[in-house]
Amino acid sequence: MSSSVRYRRVKDLGEVIKMSRGRYQSQGGAFAGLLVVLLPVFWPQLFSPLGHALPSVFSEWKAPKPRHLPLIRGALSRPVNGDSDLWSPMPDYGWRRCDEPQATRSSNTQSQGFIQIFLDGGLNQQRMGICDAVAVAKILNATLVIPYLEVNPVWKDSSSFGDIFDVDHFIDALKDDIKIVRELPDEFSWSTREYYATGIRDTRVKSAPLHASANWYLDNVLPILQSHGIAAISPFSHRLAFDNMPVHIQRLRCKVNFQALTFVPHIKALGDTLVQRLKYQARKDEEGKYIRETTEKVLDEGSGKFVVLHLRFDKDMAAHSACDFGGGKAEKLALAKYRQVIWQGRVLNSQFTDEELRSKGRCPLTPEEIGLLLAALGFDNSTRLYLASYKVYGGEARISTLRKLFPWMDDKKSLASEEELSKVEGKASLLAAVDYYVSMQSDIFISASPGNMHNALVGHRSYANLKTIRPNMVLLGQLFLNKSMEWIDFQKAVVDGHKNRQGEIRLRKPNQSIYTYPIPDCMCSS
Repeated sequence: MSSSVRYRRVKDLGEVIKMSRGRYQSQGGAFAGLLVVLLPVFWPQLFSPLGHALPSVFSEWKAPKPRHLPLIRGALSRPVNGDSDLWSPMPDYGWRRCDEPQATRSSNTQSQGFIQIFLDGGLNQQRMGICDAVAVAKILNATLVIPYLEVNPVWKDSSSFGDIFDVDHFIDALKDDIKIVRELPDEFSWSTREYYATGIRDTRVKSAPLHASANWYLDNVLPILQSHGIAAISPFSHRLAFDNMPVHIQRLRCKVNFQALTFVPHIKALGDTLVQRLKYQARKDEEGKYIRETTEKVLDEGSGKFVVLHLRFDKDMAAHSACDFGGGKAEKLALAKYRQVIWQGRVLNSQFTDEELRSKGRCPLTPEEIGLLLAALGFDNSTRLYLASYKVYGGEARISTLRKLFPWMDDKKSLASEEELSKVEGKASLLAAVDYYVSMQSDIFISASPGNMHNALVGHRSYANLKTIRPNMVLLGQLFLNKSMEWIDFQKAVVDGHKNRQGEIRLRKPNQSIYTYPIPDCMCSS
């Protein structure tokens, strides 16, 4: 029998050790070497610190148990909610998109040169960077090259701008504001990412401070454009201030975000398919085809209603929060190791206890906790729920309680066939784009934790006056620390604590993002 057969994949480390000792008891050095060889084969998660979406091998051995059993029992026995206010649309607050003069860029204006932008981060961080890139090009009277999207070291997605966004629409929507080109002319073909990675270049701007003013770009980037005809800015995330900007620049940023940036046709087509299946309660039959299960309630209302839950609960989020999520000592060890590998242990929350973090609202809601929040707000087990997430740390075991509370919960894979998902499968940015599109079509949106997607959708849905529930993280953290609280008291506290957190207009304050709070900079009151 060959060695590869003898040492086939086994269920746990103890079995590997037992088998290995039996064969190599007299060869201590060989035994140690064998473990080094076998561990990466049997448990690649241990040796892939950036594979953050996968649950740790430790947490898979011991699935986390529900942490709030009394509340779960109360939630499971809750009556069907007949409260129509829950699904009612937002009232008209009188804010409208501002009417702007059609032409703001003269065709005779001489461009100062080309601006190249290199953007890192995930889809929504890059989206905000694109908006800022257009604004900087406007400030400098420069020609913008379609931004270059860096490969994210965590998600490992190499999708380009044109793979995600409709380039033709982007250029056409902004033709009266700035000049945009798909690529540089031949005389500047040398200006590439590789060129800037191999040395110090006079045309690269790498010192742009966070939230730089318009004057900073005029003082530091304009001279480079005038001398060389081109300037490449990297890094660029969050490199333009939100305050003390001219009104036309602020409105241009929102025009880019809410009008110019549209997804490519195949993403919108897939999103529309998912929305239709959510509205009409379509699910797979035994042959994998989709059938409509239209209830009398759906027929009465003309179409079904659904909630999008953005559940960002990946290993990055869990580890960086430094909170305890009920996976026991093994999970704590795995997350601590991950923090050490990725951030060298430099995580601010690590200095606080779990109780201190939760009481301050600094722990992301687990799938169990977001399920209890939704149930307390009045969503019953007939609610159609769309799960917008890449992968959940802990897998199905982590979301089992949420699924018990909301059996009509679906995601991309349960609603679409492999063929329909073929163009986006394995591409984190495209999958996030589909979730973003579906989220904008939903009746209600809620996110389990703050983050770039949460911020982007809060702003976009505010712009469209759509209902968005913002969890009161401090209140919920304190409620979940109270292990003796009964369901009826929990439900009342949740409802009272979220009366003004369901899409009401919030005006932007100093230093806040215009992409999260677009009013009043981007909208006018009627």
